Amino acid sequence: MTKEQILETVQQLPDNFDLEDLFERLLFMQRLERRLEQAAHNDTVSFEEARKRFYPNERSDAA
Repeated sequence: MTKEQILETVQQLPDNFDLEDLFERLLFMQRLERRLEQAAHNDTVSFEEARKRFYPNERSDAA
């Protein structure tokens, strides 16, 4: 994340805002950048693999 991106984000906020709002936006931007970079390097997980990780005891519909 660059200073310019942070400044643009601050400028988009209303004149009165909570620091929590700014923090949430910056955190979202950072996470999005990280995910886009991972996707560009094919460092992703398929939907099926994510399902297995989050619901390891789920039965498959293979029967």
